[in-house]
Amino acid sequence: MASFMRPAAMAARMAKTAPIRSAFVKSSFQKEFVNKSTRVAAFHNTAKRDLLPQGPLNDPAPVPPPSPAHGSYHWSFDRVLAAGLVPITITPFAAGSLNPTTDAILCALILIHSHTGFQNILIDYVSIRTYPKLRKATMWALNLATALVGLGLYEFETSDVGVTEAVARLWRA
Repeated sequence: MASFMRPAAMAARMAKTAPIRSAFVKSSFQKEFVNKSTRVAAFHNTAKRDLLPQGPLNDPAPVPPPSPAHGSYHWSFDRVLAAGLVPITITPFAAGSLNPTTDAILCALILIHSHTGFQNILIDYVSIRTYPKLRKATMWALNLATALVGLGLYEFETSDVGVTEAVARLWRA
């Protein structure tokens, strides 16, 4: 509505209509109208962006349905996994690394912990609204990297000394 009333055009029109008046004395109508038109014109000259969500005026913002894979369940799983890593990391070094089951559990928990941590980073910093293709590509790259690391850990566990024994040897060296 007010986008046609530019502040410069308004000031030029006012200057033509009142040449007798002093430049220092402005009417209250002129001050009020120029200030309002400047604010409105500045708002209407910005790029067109939707400030409000789609839908009728009285509809609330859409709330996604709760899912066990997202939200508080996801963060609780991450916390429990991180807390579970503490005793399972200490156990092989305290009791000895002779048990391959404990070593496999440790490798699996570290792998899952790393995967969910990197997944949280991607979810937080690669927006699906802004970069949908990049988000999908990075998630696939993360899944591929996790599978390759899992395969590498399996090979290291079955054909070599295992992770805990390798760390113990490095510690003693």
